[in-house]
Amino acid sequence: MARSSTTKPSALVDGLVFTAGAFMALLIFFGLYSFLSPDPVPNRLSSISLPFSSPRTNHSTHDPSDQTFYDDPSLTYTIEKPISNWDEKRSAWLKLHPSFSAKTERVLMVSGSQPKPCPSYDGDHLLLRSLKNKVDYCRIHDIELFYNTALFHPSMPTFWAKIPVIRAAMLAHPEADWVWWVDSDAIFTDMDFFLPLDRYRDHNMVVHGWPKLVYEEKSWVALNAGVFLIRNCQWSLDFMDEWASMGPLSPDYEKWGKILTSTFKNKVFTDSDDQSALVYLILTGKGGWRDKIYLENEYYFEGYWVEIVGRLENIAARYNEMEKRGPAVLRRRHAEGVFVSYAKQRDAQLGRENGAVSGPKGWKRPFLTHFTGCQPCNGKRNEQYSGDNCTEGMYKALNFADDQVLRAYGFRHANMLSGDVQPLPFDYPRART
Repeated sequence: MARSSTTKPSALVDGLVFTAGAFMALLIFFGLYSFLSPDPVPNRLSSISLPFSSPRTNHSTHDPSDQTFYDDPSLTYTIEKPISNWDEKRSAWLKLHPSFSAKTERVLMVSGSQPKPCPSYDGDHLLLRSLKNKVDYCRIHDIELFYNTALFHPSMPTFWAKIPVIRAAMLAHPEADWVWWVDSDAIFTDMDFFLPLDRYRDHNMVVHGWPKLVYEEKSWVALNAGVFLIRNCQWSLDFMDEWASMGPLSPDYEKWGKILTSTFKNKVFTDSDDQSALVYLILTGKGGWRDKIYLENEYYFEGYWVEIVGRLENIAARYNEMEKRGPAVLRRRHAEGVFVSYAKQRDAQLGRENGAVSGPKGWKRPFLTHFTGCQPCNGKRNEQYSGDNCTEGMYKALNFADDQVLRAYGFRHANMLSGDVQPLPFDYPRART
């Protein structure tokens, strides 16, 4: 499932320079909330430790040789109590379920949104479209998706809410090698792209970030914590315990807010947040975590939407021109079930095209477009954005991605802002439309 990136180094340097400059524009809104609203409805059961089985039935209904960590009444899904020996427990479970053994690493995507209806006019529809976008990508790439709308711990709302969810997802899916957190406002805009998992074999966490911004500029926006991969292992459980210890569940929450504010001079609010905390752990080397954290910047693991949306129409046109020039197999009609094999052939053709690289100066599709600061649900977008640029941008990105999916069904959108679709002619895009 994994493959290496074909990005060219020279274009990457240009892209990184551009992106680093764009970070100054991000400072005032990266702290805005992406997962849950500030006043979510708590799940009243979330703070109760639920046993996996009753002690009276624990040994009477199961073969003792078939016992796993699920049968341990002291193990809990909630985040307050640490879990030990997870690698051994997970390994024992996998031995009892050999059908889950695979040569390729399994990925579980986790995303979510607030429990209550959105107050903004387009909010619920945009969340539904964003969910559809994730479902499409996961279906095509054989990835499991867990979309959550419950707050798993009442003391960890907003951007901290993802940590309890990811922890519970690891326990619920011991077959998953990786858990992939994706914010609800992040949209897949390249359905062909495969995660280069081989690149991360020596790491346990992957996040979009830039070492120079971490170590030299000490910026709290040196990375984005709204999209990341984390390995399903004991290291990750221990790391999330430490990460969470800097959040609102901790008695030292206010102290951490002061430490982070003094460490990152460009931080625009005083509360301890997940992103600043993650940068701090990498910058200081606290806990020895950073050696296992990979800062990915060779492709749009998640890209700033402002530098992407205005280029989507040109990117779509360049792909059409590439397919017109390329071999007929690129234009062949095919079943969605073989989407991946055709994506690989299209990627091979991209490798032969000039300028088909990731980044602001290239025309390769951005993998993930992240609408940070747009707040589609509550409508409280950053004041920097005028008019409907957030809403229109999201519809453009969603339709751009949807056209890649609908092609297997014989249709495409009339344009990037239209909900109407048109049938595709034979031999598209070479045929006259």
